[in-house]
Amino acid sequence: MGLIDKIKHLFKDKENRKVKIKKVLLGMNLTDGLLFKIAIYTLLISFAYVYLYPLLFMLVNSFKTVDDLIDPGVKWIPTTIEMENYNRAFKVLALPQSIFGTLGYVLKVSIAATVTSALVGYGFAKFEFPLKKTLFVLMLATFILPPQITMVSNMEIFNALGKSFPFNLLGGFMSTQNAMLVPAILGQGLNQSIFILIFYQFFKTIPQVLMESAEIDGAGQFKIFTKIALPSAVPSIVIVFLFAVVWYWNETFMTALYVGGNVTMPLRLMQFVSSYELLFPPGTLGAELNEAIKLAGNMVSIFPLLILYFIAQKQFTESIDRTGITGE
Repeated sequence: MGLIDKIKHLFKDKENRKVKIKKVLLGMNLTDGLLFKIAIYTLLISFAYVYLYPLLFMLVNSFKTVDDLIDPGVKWIPTTIEMENYNRAFKVLALPQSIFGTLGYVLKVSIAATVTSALVGYGFAKFEFPLKKTLFVLMLATFILPPQITMVSNMEIFNALGKSFPFNLLGGFMSTQNAMLVPAILGQGLNQSIFILIFYQFFKTIPQVLMESAEIDGAGQFKIFTKIALPSAVPSIVIVFLFAVVWYWNETFMTALYVGGNVTMPLRLMQFVSSYELLFPPGTLGAELNEAIKLAGNMVSIFPLLILYFIAQKQFTESIDRTGITGE
């Protein structure tokens, strides 16, 4: 090999190395290269840290002793695991009775909201009737209006309903679970217009030919809804039901206003300090309320939702992917 051939070979090897390095760093179309992946993972880790930091902070500090709380040298690893914080939080929040009570209320209202949202969404998607567009816009407007605007009129309506049959025989309407359950049954529950919109968008994708074929075979509208529409709408049902559970579980303003009492764990958590002082009067040796006990109460109140997320994570993500919903 001559000198010129060696020089050409060296330049060719240099160009090949440049191409290989460029392919590794940038990829074939700028979305599969090393730099793109580093940027994506950096963003994901940053967002995960922002969202997980408060949860990790509560979890770690809920196991600290009083000495660890006031010691600036103890950050993420407590010197002693204090389980008494959770024992007292359990007593103050009245576990497990409060969990079962909250689940009974939330599941009841969430199921009602899911069923009626499917019915209303199917009606808007597959039927034509007078003032359909106007009613659809008014339905969406109920989500735009904040609940503080309508709370006075709602209370007047609920008080009037409490004096009518059959609610006068059931102990009234206000300050009972009927104040949240009945609106959910009638399609006007918490954020229910979004649920209706989800079902509406999904039912619009079902071919009309399929419905017409079922009608030719002698199926009525109710049978078409239960045998064709609902089985195909399982992804929407999963999303709506999970959203309803989370929203009704975390809602405190409307629940406290219309239902009252300690019907949910977040409402019990709002009265944590006063409830703690009743069980452990101030001045009792070793029973002083501290930040770790409060954080333990916060962790206990969100444990059921965390468990629900880990159990239904796969179904939830698959349902979002199948329905094309991008989140709130």
